[in-house]
Amino acid sequence: MAELGKATQQELKAIASTFQVYGDFVSGCPYGSGHINDTYQLTYSVGGAPMHYLLQRINHHVFTQPANVQQNILRVTRHIAGKLRAQGVTDISRRTLTLILTHDGEPVHHDTEGNWWRMYVFVEGAKTYDQIQSTAQAELVGEAFADFQNMVADLTEPRLHETIPNFHNTVKRYETLTAAIEKDAFNRAKDVKDEIEFVTARANTFGRLLERCAKGEIPERITHNDTKLNNVMLDDATGKGICVIDLDTVMPGLALYDFGDMCRTSTANAAEDEQDLSKVFSRMDMFEAIAKGYCRGAKFLTQGEKEELAFSAQLITMTIGIRFLTDYLQGDTYFHIKRPGHNVDRCRTQLKMVKSMEEQAETMEAIIQKALAEA
Repeated sequence: MAELGKATQQELKAIASTFQVYGDFVSGCPYGSGHINDTYQLTYSVGGAPMHYLLQRINHHVFTQPANVQQNILRVTRHIAGKLRAQGVTDISRRTLTLILTHDGEPVHHDTEGNWWRMYVFVEGAKTYDQIQSTAQAELVGEAFADFQNMVADLTEPRLHETIPNFHNTVKRYETLTAAIEKDAFNRAKDVKDEIEFVTARANTFGRLLERCAKGEIPERITHNDTKLNNVMLDDATGKGICVIDLDTVMPGLALYDFGDMCRTSTANAAEDEQDLSKVFSRMDMFEAIAKGYCRGAKFLTQGEKEELAFSAQLITMTIGIRFLTDYLQGDTYFHIKRPGHNVDRCRTQLKMVKSMEEQAETMEAIIQKALAEA
């Protein structure tokens, strides 16, 4: 099998043939801007009309339990489809991802070379954006993820697989970073001294949400855990968020993780890997829009969750910064990179965002209180 992103047409056709697809294979091409998996858009001809599918090779070095990942996705998407059907929704295949099963009835194909593949119906007439376009769009994104959480709130038994243990556990992420600093396997720690100092100075805040969860003040929920703007498909005609995608990390977690990650990505004034840090800050107009949309939709929030919404933005932004920094020190093995030092650039934007949020903490809290009062 070719390396990531370079599968041939013959290889794509052969892999796709293991799934229950209809029509004749026409072509396949790389699709999307994700860091982790290898994604292709496939075109089939069905009675002369084009039909599109999404084929993905799961990065099993990152997601070490691909079968469990797929079982989680299958349960969640079928649960949401059932909710939509009960509501009388007719375009269900545009409102939630639809897995195409293999000929053996499985949600994933494990090939002879050890690769794991999955296939979805392609969501037509909608697209994702890597950077937020407007406050109206930000509000719709907040509402879309709140709606997703509402849909899965009662999917409790059995508990979903925790496919990446401690995924948003900032304390554990910091411990991993500390070990990477001490090992310094690639002699890179000397290049990121300022970043290490910035993170270390805030380590006493990293357990705040977990401590409240342990006390029962913040409940465990099913969460998306990667609520970037580009994981919501926006309808081409209406601009509304219609489908939450990239469900690899759907598992037990805290609702605050999802809200915090939304704020991290959607309030950023620059790209995630912007090298000119003077351009990087957290926009309060975008934060207000996200808070408004999310609080309006998230009717399930407890008092403890409401109290930590603003702080969660800082914490999750810091967590992602720690992950980028750790990956750089460990040799860039997790996130796809396009240039030397790419993960350092990503880390620095996150830490600059943390600083921006800290400077605007009072404003953020006031915005949250207003959004909750108006919800």
